[in-house]
Amino acid sequence: MLKGFSHKVIQAGDVAIHLDVAGAGAPLLLLHGYPQTNSMWRKIATQLAERFTVVATDLRGYGKSDKPNGGERHVNYSKRAMAADQVEVMRQLGFEAFQVVGHDRGARVAHRMALDHPKTVQRLAVLDIAPTDAMYALSDKRFATAYYHWYFLIQPRNLPERLIGNDPEFFVRYTLESWSRVPNSFPEDAIAEYVPHFRDPKAIHSSCEDYRASATIDLDHIAADADRKIQQPLLALWGSSGAVGTSFDVLSEWREKAVNVQGEGLPCGHFLSEEMPNETLASLLKFLK
Repeated sequence: MLKGFSHKVIQAGDVAIHLDVAGAGAPLLLLHGYPQTNSMWRKIATQLAERFTVVATDLRGYGKSDKPNGGERHVNYSKRAMAADQVEVMRQLGFEAFQVVGHDRGARVAHRMALDHPKTVQRLAVLDIAPTDAMYALSDKRFATAYYHWYFLIQPRNLPERLIGNDPEFFVRYTLESWSRVPNSFPEDAIAEYVPHFRDPKAIHSSCEDYRASATIDLDHIAADADRKIQQPLLALWGSSGAVGTSFDVLSEWREKAVNVQGEGLPCGHFLSEEMPNETLASLLKFLK
């Protein structure tokens, strides 16, 4: 769905990563969120490609990328492993350093990437997340109700897998609708892109492993970095009407993790680039170099 982009598959270690690439200029990596694919950037990717070499990937476990087993303690879906995939993809494309924009799960990968590969990530934008440990630590009834999936998807295999797999189309449609606040943000062609990928039992399982990793091994990695802050410039954007914007002081939480933070809330829900593409694009273009 990314018009004018070329499709590629790159072997990054043990996993094949699907991506779409277009444009010229400084390299820019786009990382999608749950329960989506890289087509979530369809409303802004073409405009970004007018200024940057845009690389939009499917994270491991999602879309057309490989979906390996989770491994012990879900290590294969740690954000460390998922970030390493993306660094290798960009290296094989000839980019040793680049900027990153991540939404949701992709933003958590970008956060880890900035810590593990500080010379590689030049600056990063994180869309509609607060830091993982803060979101768990500060959860209350309101947040847990709105973000029930944080606690549902981490349940032992096969409970969430079987329940979602019973009607994956309903689950995807319900998720997109209930997390957004701007009507008609998801036309049928967009939903038709997301649903088939999510019908794959491996995709459902992989996405659960992604969340299970965030509740286990990722927290260990975060704790080990408690005395480190991201040195690169960081832009935080969030939906002011969504669960993140109404539950957390987003800028304050990111200033606990990074030394140079700016950002703003947009009047929408979770899916910024699809609910408010023009405003999201404008904020990104002001920040990216």
